Amino acid sequence: MGAMKPSGRFSHGSAAAPDTNGRLPELAGVRHRFLDLPGLRMHVAEAGDGPPLLLLHGFPQHWWAWRKVIPGLAEHYRVICPDLRGAGWTDAPPNCYTSEQLVADVMALLDEMRLEKVDILGYDWGGMVGFRVCLAHPDRVRRFVVLAAPHPYPDLHLRALLYIWRVWPMFAVAMPGLGRRLLQSGRLPRWLMTSDTSDPAVFSPDDLDAFVSRLKDPARAAAGSELYRSFILAEAKRSSAGAYRGTRLTTPTLSLYGTVLYGNTNQSVTQPEILGGYEDYADDLTQEHVPGTGYYIAEERPDVVVRRTLEFLSAR
Repeated sequence: MGAMKPSGRFSHGSAAAPDTNGRLPELAGVRHRFLDLPGLRMHVAEAGDGPPLLLLHGFPQHWWAWRKVIPGLAEHYRVICPDLRGAGWTDAPPNCYTSEQLVADVMALLDEMRLEKVDILGYDWGGMVGFRVCLAHPDRVRRFVVLAAPHPYPDLHLRALLYIWRVWPMFAVAMPGLGRRLLQSGRLPRWLMTSDTSDPAVFSPDDLDAFVSRLKDPARAAAGSELYRSFILAEAKRSSAGAYRGTRLTTPTLSLYGTVLYGNTNQSVTQPEILGGYEDYADDLTQEHVPGTGYYIAEERPDVVVRRTLEFLSAR
């Protein structure tokens, strides 16, 4: 099919109606459905035809995070963009945000859609889930592209402790009670998205509303806090302690990363100390820096994400 264009009422492919009434933002060529998985009703956005390509979004986003790359990818693939547990229009139960459960959600989705094997493009915590899927079910993943997410084998050095202060929002969001309030107010999520980019203008006001408005629901804000406690920080601790060094990453993997910017300081949190360590545990892992980008690479350089994803997935 030809390249899709965003629906007419919005411009530049990044428009979404403010979601005060729970409306789904619109993108031409995208179809929506809800699937009943074990213990979870999941929203899925799809576009295109061809081999299945599963897109796993990051935080504090949902399927709309992929709006700029869906058209280019859907020319070649059946692009499948679920809202993960607690995000977007998928159910937000109060618990069950462990690594094991999030992987089980993805496998239940593949089984429900009768997809034997898929390629995966994952970002942020969706990329972390993608790594865990590759480790637990290598027979179900052909190739994996990951954006701005750490691999499971970090080789940490004491120098890395110098940068911990820059990720204080992770700890704040994970705090019971406080995290929910911070997310529900909307100010912290907006700051996270706009301060971690090389150009905050990549997010239109409608884009920010589309993401932040979902967190006004107390259940979704609480789910986001629980996600940080039970998965993001828990997995960082497990990985740093070497919990995955008894595993092997056999899935061919491409990792794209930019520079994490806090407060637009142009200071990098993506340090060499956390990029290495995988060499003895991965068969085929390539890491590439995307110059001139912050954390939200698919927002800032969708052209690079589409081009490198298509090139990598088409490799034999």
